Amino acid sequence: MDEAETIPLIARALGHARRPAIIASEGRFLYADLLDASARFANALLGQASDLNGARVALMLPPSFAYVAALLGIWRAGGIAVPLCITHPAPELAHVLDDSGATSIVTAPEHEPLLGPLARTRGVRLLRATDALAAISGTLPRVLPSRPALLIYTSGTPGKPKGALTTHAIVTAQMRSIVAAWEIRDNDHILHVLPLHHLHGILNALLSVLCAGGVCELMPRFDAAQVLARFQQPRDITLFMAVPTIYAKLTAQWDASGEPERAAITEACRSLRLFVSGSAALPASMLERFAALSSHVLLERYGMTEIGMGLGNPLHGARRAGYVGIPFPEVQARLVDDAGHVLGEDAAGKLEIRGPNVFHSYWGKPAATAAVFTQDGWFKTGDVGIRERGYYRLLGRESVDILKTSGYKVSALEIEEALREHPAIAEVCVVGVPDDTFGQRVAAAVITKPGAALNLEELRAFGKARMASYKVPTLLQVVAELPRNAMGKVQKPDVAKLFVR
Repeated sequence: MDEAETIPLIARALGHARRPAIIASEGRFLYADLLDASARFANALLGQASDLNGARVALMLPPSFAYVAALLGIWRAGGIAVPLCITHPAPELAHVLDDSGATSIVTAPEHEPLLGPLARTRGVRLLRATDALAAISGTLPRVLPSRPALLIYTSGTPGKPKGALTTHAIVTAQMRSIVAAWEIRDNDHILHVLPLHHLHGILNALLSVLCAGGVCELMPRFDAAQVLARFQQPRDITLFMAVPTIYAKLTAQWDASGEPERAAITEACRSLRLFVSGSAALPASMLERFAALSSHVLLERYGMTEIGMGLGNPLHGARRAGYVGIPFPEVQARLVDDAGHVLGEDAAGKLEIRGPNVFHSYWGKPAATAAVFTQDGWFKTGDVGIRERGYYRLLGRESVDILKTSGYKVSALEIEEALREHPAIAEVCVVGVPDDTFGQRVAAAVITKPGAALNLEELRAFGKARMASYKVPTLLQVVAELPRNAMGKVQKPDVAKLFVR
């Protein structure tokens, strides 16, 4: 048994060695280049060891060829990749490093001022990507599909982020399901604009395309004008995947363009094969607006860090606005009531998923893992939905503490804790209000301390400074003081009146 037979993605890369794989700021690279660079990364990580044996290796690099080579290199060395967000502040990075027990961090020079102190205080090795790429290739270990591969931290449940662990076999099942559902082929070319620290950017837009032998073109950052220009010249892009906020910005860019440019954009969009939307609910109005400018009906799908992709509108067939479609290949879905009884059509219930795509466990948290699985192996997603005419429609989270804005999951509890740092605030309640562009905006109702004064502008400024890392576009849309009765006791608020669009 050689390495090619043990890591499925490496086997596929070997089969496409002379085909183009990655286009990035560093240049254009073949699958053969990716195999060579990832082997160098693997040997740099191994040093004198023969196998990392599941050691966690944190990865903090911008979207680049080096990122992809490092990810595969970690796997080929027998390690578990732990992607870090390049915009997260030190406390959030520290939590991931501490919780995962990472022994190494692969990074770029621009991130060393932030990561250096974190690495030194923890005795964690800091490895520059440029140094790893200069390493000499050597013998690599055998890595069976059953071994752990990826540890992605998610805030999809209350409290601090938990690491969702998947094996190589699970990652392969997730890729296989996406490739089958969207018929991704080796002649596909995706324009990748998503962050590479969560599943949407890693699995859907990168690994699944590489699994099929396609080309992944990585943009350093999303820019609406640049994306629309790239669609037009040259017209070789076939796939695009994004969150609703990105589609809203592309639509706004089209609206701001002159008539000749609009016509050129529309014609260029027609040449793409598929546009996919996910990570947040897609407003029906956005689906209609994007269809008008692109002649494409966005394919909305539903997934989670813990399951990869679970449900999706069909590639061939009706794509219904407001629905997340049907189960992906090899995926089972069901709705149950509070007693666990399976529900039929037109009955709202808790969504559960089962299949080879479901994650292995939460890192170091057996009780939390057990809590999200039924006795017969179904994963409890925490979402409530309904199945109508065969298609699933989501109604929301069981817990109101998790908000989704701009494709990110945001903890209301963490925001509340941050706002409580303001000297004038005694108590605060954070909720999400619907928004066509961002999915949800974050709103807060506050109770001020006796005698304290607080105006909206001051609180917004404070919130913006504290919440920069949460990707919240407008933290405080509405701020209202909770009413008190004649005795000065805070009364239960009417949320419908306090929070308006």
